[in-house]
Amino acid sequence: MAELQQHSNNSHFPILFSFSVFSRPSSLPVGSGYEVLIQKFLSLYGDQIDIHRKFVIQLFSEEWGQYIDLPKSFAVAEKCKLRLVPLQMTMTTLGNLTPATTVFFCCDMQERFRPAIKYFGDIISVGQRLLQGARILGIPVIVSEQYPKGLGSTVQELDLTGVKLVIPKTKFSMVLPEVEAALAEIPGVRSVVLFGVETHVCIQQTALDLIGRGLEVHIVADSTSSRSMMDRVFALERLARIGIIVTTSESILLQLVSDKDHPKFKEIQNIIKASAPESGLLSKV
Repeated sequence: MAELQQHSNNSHFPILFSFSVFSRPSSLPVGSGYEVLIQKFLSLYGDQIDIHRKFVIQLFSEEWGQYIDLPKSFAVAEKCKLRLVPLQMTMTTLGNLTPATTVFFCCDMQERFRPAIKYFGDIISVGQRLLQGARILGIPVIVSEQYPKGLGSTVQELDLTGVKLVIPKTKFSMVLPEVEAALAEIPGVRSVVLFGVETHVCIQQTALDLIGRGLEVHIVADSTSSRSMMDRVFALERLARIGIIVTTSESILLQLVSDKDHPKFKEIQNIIKASAPESGLLSKV
């Protein structure tokens, strides 16, 4: 009881994290939710977890005497035992993109970031290509703006005609209730193509939140940057290690049409006829 009281006073509770034959004690702050739990399991068992599979978190129920599926609304409020259980079906579609199951996320491409972000002009240029491609292929686009009152709106070079949602935010992640509601309106969404700034802050946090919700994430390396190239490089390396796909704009657009006989291939080809800028981002991925 004294130990539990100490943890409560420190706003942390002890949790036993189990995976396969392993069990490791740790602790988390009061109120930690599903995404935090996912990241904790990855930090404890990253080498053992097969990222090509889907998982469910289960909570040991004293009432039932066995583990039960954890609701997505769960938040840490007491000492507990959790386990990560792989589902039987593997994610055989890992890496595949189709227009019908894809959404584009454009993150915080705002005017006030222009002088601070490395190669900002280049990532804006590539971002415009992606938005053109999304319009041609009928892919929904969600745009965020970080504290627009202070940091300005999305840069004028980016044509936001027809986007599904433009949302202001103060949270680093784009995964807000309004964004989740917008995603719920799109049937069959499986993949998110993510680009914008900054790689190690809002892009990284958005990607982590999305995979925590079971979505596949593709980060467009030639359309994301940071103020510091070191921050950018290490963020992309970290994200790639946990199963997020780091790719390029041309690869994304061609994968989405998948066939030269696709009715929209010529329009996509016109976008990529001129290669994306070979900026200093090229050798820094």
